[in-house]
Amino acid sequence: MPVQSCGSVPGRAVSGPFDLPRFNAAPATEAEAALLECYGSRRWAKRLADHRPYPDVDALLAAADEAGYDLSPADRAEALAAEVSPGLHPDAPHSAHLALAAAHAAYECRFGHVFVICLDGFGPAEHPDQVLAGIRARLAHDPEQERVVTADEMRRLARGRIIELVSSQ
Repeated sequence: MPVQSCGSVPGRAVSGPFDLPRFNAAPATEAEAALLECYGSRRWAKRLADHRPYPDVDALLAAADEAGYDLSPADRAEALAAEVSPGLHPDAPHSAHLALAAAHAAYECRFGHVFVICLDGFGPAEHPDQVLAGIRARLAHDPEQERVVTADEMRRLARGRIIELVSSQ
């Protein structure tokens, strides 16, 4: 199932261990590779790596947000294409797998890309219901409205992953 929650996602480890000083001092290629795991746009990762050092995490997050707003449609498509997810736990009921698979298929058919959502603030047991509700609500969006919502969800995902990246010790 193409679902992403903020922060740590099984199957998508964020490189580390980094803290902000080590991230700031890392070779550009290493910093870019770590950033690509946070948001799959090469242009975005290069821009953030090139603007180091960051005085604090808030400055890094602000730069990440700004870089996210400046992306071209091709850059956003590249980032969306890099999104993968673990899906439901294999022991989840078969009906839950079927319902989410159908919802994802409808979403991808309508918008042409995977569904992404940041699930910070929800426990793992709530994720399937939140994803299904999110897909159902967002299927009512027109393509431009959904483009804006997806871009915002992608920025939220990147923020959570960056925090994880520079908080590793």
